[in-house]
Amino acid sequence: MKVKITTPCRLHFSLIDLNGSIGRIDGGLGVALNNPQIIVEAELSNEFNLNVTNSQGYSNKEITEIIRDIMKSLNIENKVSLKIQLNIPAHKGLGSKTQLSLAISKALCLLNDIEKSPYELAKLTKRAGTSRIGLTAFERGGFILDGGHSFGNGKEKQTYLPSSASSAPPAPLLAWEPVPDDWYFVVTIPRIKSGAYGIEEIDIFQQNCPISLTDVRTISHIILMKILPAIKQKRIEDFGQGIYEIQGMGFKKIEIGLQDGIILDLINFYMNNGAYGAGMSSFGPVNFALVKGSSKAQNLQQKTIEFLNDRCKADIFITNVNNIGAQIQIE
Repeated sequence: MKVKITTPCRLHFSLIDLNGSIGRIDGGLGVALNNPQIIVEAELSNEFNLNVTNSQGYSNKEITEIIRDIMKSLNIENKVSLKIQLNIPAHKGLGSKTQLSLAISKALCLLNDIEKSPYELAKLTKRAGTSRIGLTAFERGGFILDGGHSFGNGKEKQTYLPSSASSAPPAPLLAWEPVPDDWYFVVTIPRIKSGAYGIEEIDIFQQNCPISLTDVRTISHIILMKILPAIKQKRIEDFGQGIYEIQGMGFKKIEIGLQDGIILDLINFYMNNGAYGAGMSSFGPVNFALVKGSSKAQNLQQKTIEFLNDRCKADIFITNVNNIGAQIQIE
């Protein structure tokens, strides 16, 4: 028996509430993308074997530790052969570790006749403790909105923490919608310092929260009365504008402010060159611009190459939204 799992990646547009005065924090929205992907192939073997191609910033030691922890949690012996093609770069804002963890754990469950949902696997691998976007991207793709966590003494969260440091369960899914195939994202990964992670990410949460309640209320208003109706009615102009507006508020404003100035320059460039919306995913440095149609995406991609020129080396690609989640093949 051989299992092959191909994951999407995700854009995380913003966290919603890192104030907490209402008794909840976090909440987030984003989309799953068809590219780049992680591909995990697994089969039972006489001994543990790992083959990683295109490591994208992960060491074999890191990946081996992830696998060993999953096997221990699932009470599985180390008799498996894994081939992993890592096309989602680490610590860039595309959610690589969640996709890697879910793909590996799901493949091992299938090989060993263990029935666990992606939700249960996210808890087991300690993912989705702040945002559910990556989990639902794996489950079913599309546009995703989650409702965060209860906050306070004895609640799901007692302090402000990123997913990597949180033991909270995955947040409830509030809204999901498929995204039209002709809504394209031009994605730019500037070759600058990676987004915050680990201790640095924890410190940023601790030092900058709680954020302004006024910002939280404005972000919530934009999501409820602009972004959600727009995705429901497939109005790309309002959807893109709403995504762009929340980039300058709350925790997202802090995330962008901590980045190299090229990030804000790129966002402004996108909006001045035909994009319906633009922003930075998660802690970055991944930037995105939303357009309609592949030809407009290709045109903006070329303009972006010319704009960056000698200012900053970058990887620039085009993709649309994945509306089905991870693909699983069993042979």
